[in-house]
Amino acid sequence: MVKEQKTLDIKTVCECNRCLGSQTLHPLVSLINLESPEVEGNAVKFEFYAILLIEECPDECGCCGRKYYDFSNATMVFLRPDEIFRMSATNTLPSKGWLLAFHPDLLYRTTLKNHIQNYTFFSYRKEEALHLSQRETGKITCCLENIEEELHHPIDAHTSTILSRHIELMLDYCTRFYERQFITREERNKAMLAKMEHLLGEYIASGKLQTGEMLTASSMAQQLGLSSAYFSDLLKFEIGLTWNEYLQFKVLDEAKRLLLYPKNSAAHVAHLLGFANVQRFSLLFKRMTGMSPNDYRFSQN
Repeated sequence: MVKEQKTLDIKTVCECNRCLGSQTLHPLVSLINLESPEVEGNAVKFEFYAILLIEECPDECGCCGRKYYDFSNATMVFLRPDEIFRMSATNTLPSKGWLLAFHPDLLYRTTLKNHIQNYTFFSYRKEEALHLSQRETGKITCCLENIEEELHHPIDAHTSTILSRHIELMLDYCTRFYERQFITREERNKAMLAKMEHLLGEYIASGKLQTGEMLTASSMAQQLGLSSAYFSDLLKFEIGLTWNEYLQFKVLDEAKRLLLYPKNSAAHVAHLLGFANVQRFSLLFKRMTGMSPNDYRFSQN
């Protein structure tokens, strides 16, 4: 008999504290010790931001995507509000670690409210988690200790600002550590980008551009087994371009190749590559190469 899948929906930080046996020091933010948590559900949904610092994530479980080229001191997962989380087939939450829970209302009138969306790793999959070295774990632990210290201070007019700044500092460290992780995953990233090049080459060669059907970043990310956010950040870090910018360069390369055939007029090439009209094609071509399609053709003869 198949066991029914049940998701525990935790609506508030106070409810989260009750479920996980923690004291409520502030109604909008909490730091919870996850020592052997008992959760009634196969999965959990937090209706607020949740950051997990996982201190024990076995190499063999593979639930957070850690590989031999990653650090293994601790792992971090970032959950945006209403995201459903399940640690593994046997555990809803990590058996050891910390949960930082904070409601979006905590950020009201703080600087973090205006740019929390820039921390794109809140949109990563669990399998794209951040794996920390011992030194990095120490930095994150220090940030959490500062948050805990502030939580034990009586609530006053400065509490939300100070807490949000401690959270923001920790997120800035996580941004740095994710960039480091891109570096330590260099060989894997090269293989991923090579696969992307191959898939994009096949797409262009298939003639689908002619229909005006452009390959989206989310579609490419799905083919690579990545989240759209992780794929976009990886591309930006490795190549320095957005997906649309990169796609434009690849389409331009194909346009240059097609223009070398005398029978291909600029209008025909524009049609083959899915441009609405030759004027738009010529404008983009000149903007990116400094010459018109016809001038480029003559320059290659």
